[in-house]
Parts: sequence; C-alpha cells; structure tokens
Amino acid sequence: MAPKKGVKPVASAKKKAEKVVNPLFEKRPKQFGIGGALPPKRDLHRFVRWPQVVQIQRKKMILKQRLKVPPPIHQFSKTLDKNLATNLFKMLLKYRPEDKAEKKERLLKRAQAEAEGKTPELKKPIVVKYGLNHVTYLIEQNKAQLVVIAHDVDPIELVVWLPALCRKMEIPYCIVKGKARLGTIVHKKTASVLCLTSVKNEDKMEFSKILEAIKANFNDKFDETRKKWGGGVMGSKSRAKTKAKERLMAKEAAQRMT
Repeated sequence: MAPKKGVKPVASAKKKAEKVVNPLFEKRPKQFGIGGALPPKRDLHRFVRWPQVVQIQRKKMILKQRLKVPPPIHQFSKTLDKNLATNLFKMLLKYRPEDKAEKKERLLKRAQAEAEGKTPELKKPIVVKYGLNHVTYLIEQNKAQLVVIAHDVDPIELVVWLPALCRKMEIPYCIVKGKARLGTIVHKKTASVLCLTSVKNEDKMEFSKILEAIKANFNDKFDETRKKWGGGVMGSKSRAKTKAKERLMAKEAAQRMT
C-alpha cells in the first residue's frame, strides 16, 4: 500500500556522523613483511640462550629451594640487615690495609729517612685482617674482636665450620652478602673472611654498638639456627597438585562420614 498523502515516511535508521578526514595526512598501515616496517619491541627474555654459567647459577638456586638444606648450610642464607651492614662496611673502610702504591711510598720514605740517618717510625697500623688461615689463627688465639663471613663462598665447606668456632671462642661473628664486597675492602677480587683485632679510641663507641647488634642477631641465636632446616619449597605446579589431592581426600573423608 502506498503511504497516505501529508504523512512523512519514518526513517529506518539514523544517519551515522561521517568522520572528517584530513587530506594532508594519508593513512598508511604498516607492512611487517620482509623489507617492510620493523616489528614492535617484544620481551624476548624467555627466548634468550643464556650462558652456561648463568644456567648453572639458576639451577643451583632452584635446587636449594627444592631440596632440604641442613642447618649448617642454611644459616648462610640469613645475612645481616641492610642498615647494620652499611654501618659495618663504613667501619671496615676506615681500616683498609695499604695497597701497592701506598706500600711503595712508605718504603721509599723509610729508605730516605735511613739514608739521612734518622730513625724511621715503625708503628704497626691497625688494619683489617684477611685470609682464611690467618683469621682462623686469630680466632684460636682469641685475638679477633669481630669476624665477618661472606654468604656466597664456593665451596661452602671452606667456611661452614667458622660460626661454630666463633661461638665456642665467644667471638662475635656475622654473615654478610657478597665475597666481592669484602674483597673491595682488602684490594682483592674476593675475600671469604675478614677480621678486626682492634679499633682506634675514637671509633670504640660506634664499634661497641655494632658488636651488640651483631651478637643479638647471630651469637645469641646460634642454638635456634642450628636446628632450623632450609629448602623444601616446591614449585607452583607441584603445590597446586598437592592442594587438589588434599581437597579430593577431604571430600572422600566427608562422604565416608555421611
């Protein structure tokens, strides 16, 4: 049927507002084919072929989490807190031993003094002692006042007995992060153990505060740490499986009860 006269036909749909396109800027979609535009940057972390050393480090770290770690080895994962470690390293830096250039200069001055007929000063300086055998001797002779052990010594058997020896001789000891960090103090690449035998009078107050904090964190907690095992932490998939198994067993037990 034709529409009646004088009645306007109803519009079926509203006209969409047309987009205004600027003729100056032509739309050119990127072509990512060969010889085309460069693809956007993606995270390729999982596709990297890491060096063998890095792979071994990561596998070792995961193994330490999965396997049960005995207390003598697990205690090396509990290190000194950041603020106390910063104060300790500030103290150790004051007592750095001389390097090759300083030694050469000292010997030259001594030779000049002897040539002029003067008696050179032979006062022994107070410095940080290092070297595993030397530090062990100082602990056994009860001359050490503080022993600092690195947490990442490899093999760990080199220092695993040191905390027990320090406790037996009642010498404050602490475990800090980084054998490389200890090495910088004594002008070496790495150092497994450092030791202080004495300090200057002006540093005695600060040194006593550091010793008190270290004793509270390590020496006094020795009985607690020697019983605490580490590791035994499974992966996310394994934990999910065990949780599902536990839920199933609980469900079966509930059904038996009813």
